[in-house]
Amino acid sequence: MTPTPTPTPYDARTPAANTPGAGLPGGSVDGAALRRAVAGSFDATLTRLKELVAIPGIAWPSFDPAPLDSSAAAVAELLRSAGVKDVQILRSPKADGTAGGPAVVARRPAAAGKPTILLYAHHDVQPPGDPAFWESEPFTAVERNGRLYGRGAADDKAGIMAHLAAYTAAAETLGGEFGLGVTFFFEGEEEAGSPTFRPFLETHRELLQADVIVVADSSNWKVGIPALTTSLRGLVDGTIEVQVLDHAVHSGMFGGPVLDAPTLLSRLIATLHDEAGNVAVEGLVSFDNAGVDLTEEEYRADASVLDGVRLAGTGSIAARMWTKPALSIIGFDAPAVDVASNTLLPRARAKFSLRLAPGQVPEEAMEAVRRHVEAHAPFGAKVVFTPGESGNSFLADTSSAAAEFAMWALGEAWGVPAVEMGIGGSIPFISDLLEVYPDVQILVTGVEDPDSRAHSANESLHIGDFRNAVVAEALLLARLNSEGLG
Repeated sequence: MTPTPTPTPYDARTPAANTPGAGLPGGSVDGAALRRAVAGSFDATLTRLKELVAIPGIAWPSFDPAPLDSSAAAVAELLRSAGVKDVQILRSPKADGTAGGPAVVARRPAAAGKPTILLYAHHDVQPPGDPAFWESEPFTAVERNGRLYGRGAADDKAGIMAHLAAYTAAAETLGGEFGLGVTFFFEGEEEAGSPTFRPFLETHRELLQADVIVVADSSNWKVGIPALTTSLRGLVDGTIEVQVLDHAVHSGMFGGPVLDAPTLLSRLIATLHDEAGNVAVEGLVSFDNAGVDLTEEEYRADASVLDGVRLAGTGSIAARMWTKPALSIIGFDAPAVDVASNTLLPRARAKFSLRLAPGQVPEEAMEAVRRHVEAHAPFGAKVVFTPGESGNSFLADTSSAAAEFAMWALGEAWGVPAVEMGIGGSIPFISDLLEVYPDVQILVTGVEDPDSRAHSANESLHIGDFRNAVVAEALLLARLNSEGLG
């Protein structure tokens, strides 16, 4: 992995002011012309992004599906306006027989001897949440202090516009010499867990066939320093229920000889971590080899950790976020305080979410959690373990031609060396892509930064880094077009 670079002076709004990487390969690519093409259309790109943000397309079953359909239609029209002729809106059925979210697929066939690149992003967004926490309307894109605020501004409508703007710049600059095959795949249900992603891939296997896939749904290291995401943690989740009584009884009359279920469940949960805060479940993969790191002060600021709260775990902070397991309790079933009664509660249930280090087999991790909770049942309470969802981790082949081209393009666009970084979150559908297309080279890129607040109130996009992301992808497309994959 690449060590953390020392940034050169960085002009946030004008990438042309940054010094391109010196002595790097890629002489067959006219970077200056590509930059001019991106700059000439950037205001229009930003306007179109704002228009997409205005469409509240949410794929969750509890939301009106009409805006999601409108979002797909708007994206399809943008592709046609970019000169892509083969544009379709496609769906696959869910397990219950209902239709999945609308995916937009568009193709520009490769010329003879040229590879094909698939550009992935998603047009659906998270619900806005409580509007009281937003400083401006969630679905009205607003520029403030060099950032664009709005739901989906970063995650992931900026990914769509980065793909479109980069393609347009490359096609305009290269003209008749542009023979690279390009497929656009803009999913419509990613934020709902991509329930039809695998059947969609299998149904449209030939349509989506590619040599390189760029997933634009990740982050950069920080503002001014680009990154290629080379690892993602896997995920398993499930529920743990503790049962102690056949039914609730009066806490005054019977309390003392038996502990209530929430108390015992809390004691069980406490065994999941050691005194330092490391995950204490035996059998989980864990290693500390992240090539870049951030300071405790940076982490506290990025994660909004309150003063006085001690950080958990051992090893580098980057490893704790990327290459070590992290276990959280994300739900707890017990009566709310406002409706509590004086009874000993017979049952309590919690949902856990366990992020897995790259290389961890999800099924083995799930079984490790089961063994742990059953072995640590407090006071002989009955423990019921119910497995939930699982997803594989991802570890990129950084020696591939596509990865080398991407690192070069990122460095050229930002004017500082790109870094390889991990992401603590999971993108489970990447494992589906690798299973369906085992020979494909996958690049995970993105337009977010540590302050983008994806999924949260006041989600935002750094406009300067967004512009650089477009330049970087245009450079990548031009390099693949001129040199192929070897």
